[in-house]
This record gives sequence, C-alpha cells and structure tokens, in this order.
Amino acid sequence: MAKVKVELDAELVVEVMVLAGIGDPRDAVEAVVRDYVARGHRTEERTGETDARLREIQLAPKVEEG
Repeated sequence: MAKVKVELDAELVVEVMVLAGIGDPRDAVEAVVRDYVARGHRTEERTGETDARLREIQLAPKVEEG
C-alpha cells in the first residue's frame, strides 16, 4: 500500500490521540481516518446513494420555474 506523509498541527494530533485513546500519533490519526471512511460507506449503504449517483444528481439540468 502506498504511503502519504502529511504534516498536521501538533495540538490537533494530541487531541485525536486523547479522544481515540491511542498513544502513537500515526496510529491515532490512521484510526480516525479509517473510521471516517467506514462511516461514509455505512451511510451509502443505508441511503443507497453512492458517489456516482450523487454526481448524476448534481449534473442533472435544473428546471427553471417562472
């Protein structure tokens, strides 16, 4: 798996570590990102809307009233 190096504010990382209860900064941030992605997938499953479907909705021409 490819790796990405990101610089974050130290206070933000410490807060993530405390909230996640994880002592290693890298592991704490990774856990939060994985949780965020998993929530997105669960929401898609519940609503039945995927990113592709949302793009179709956004690209559909709007009917002007008036």
